[in-house]
Amino acid sequence: MSKQISSWAQQAEDIYQQLDPSIYGRVGVLLGGKSGEREISLQSGQGVLKALQNLGIDAQGFDPGIQAIYDLPDQQFNRVFIALHGRYGEDGTMQGLLEQFEIPYTGSGVLASALAIDKKVTKNLWLSQGLSTPKFVMLHQHTNWKQVVDELGLPIIVKPAREGSSLGLTKVKQATELQAAYELAAKMDRDVMAEECIIGDELTCPVLGYGENVQVLPMIKIKAPEANYDYHHKYFSNDTQYICPPELDQLLEKSVEELAIRSYQVLGCAGWGRVDVMIDQKSSKPFLLEMNTSPGMTSHSLVPMAAKQAGVSYEKLVLWILHQTIQQFRKPLDMNSEGQ
Repeated sequence: MSKQISSWAQQAEDIYQQLDPSIYGRVGVLLGGKSGEREISLQSGQGVLKALQNLGIDAQGFDPGIQAIYDLPDQQFNRVFIALHGRYGEDGTMQGLLEQFEIPYTGSGVLASALAIDKKVTKNLWLSQGLSTPKFVMLHQHTNWKQVVDELGLPIIVKPAREGSSLGLTKVKQATELQAAYELAAKMDRDVMAEECIIGDELTCPVLGYGENVQVLPMIKIKAPEANYDYHHKYFSNDTQYICPPELDQLLEKSVEELAIRSYQVLGCAGWGRVDVMIDQKSSKPFLLEMNTSPGMTSHSLVPMAAKQAGVSYEKLVLWILHQTIQQFRKPLDMNSEGQ
């Protein structure tokens, strides 16, 4: 284990040992929501809520999918843990609302969240900084499918530009499948992306911190049945294998870590996140797929898995993430403004 990871694990342990629940005040856990990832968000949120309550913190769930969002200030939350995934929670909209309400929140801010949810914008920013990501084209109903195949080759990944958890994603193996794949993705988003399919190992890399003070947790190699890491294999299947640490060549592992950190910094992410990476089996070159600014916290989720490898339990990870709101935001508990 690297010195950086050991240092972070010690920091998480120190926060836990010095725990004073009163410094966090009343904590809201935002869960559920209105996106296609609602079911997973409910699982993440319930896990976070239970962890905080077990730590003696005054925590309560709030589901903007069924509760009126304008009732949020009435809850008198001093800070919130965002366990929402996808649109209306991970895309900057909720972050902007919380800024208006002057309620500190976990994770990235408005701009980074909005940038990271949009795969086209994310990839263009990465490319502008010389970071490797698979080639892509945007699709529409009048797209010349043959030209797409000529440019990207086969197979091709087709997916909505602003969805997560592999919702609406199709691995296209024949040109005749492209239009149907587009139509499926277009049901979920007006913007649909076709992406070069990188064949090789799939990795995920949790990233923590802000600005220059950014580090990674142990990476995880994902081995899904038939290399199909879809919604079912992400959250419900016991057939997917997770290898942590990922048994990579040391130089390659270092290269992936550096790429992950740069990808996080370029987007301006803060607090915590998780970047997904493919390693091309022919060249051993890593390619960035996407950034998650509100990663899953379910029993199958990857950030808790990486933290466990670093010696940090689920509860201690949740506490560390929440604790960042103390440092990142500046609203004292006794400030009784109209925004509360």
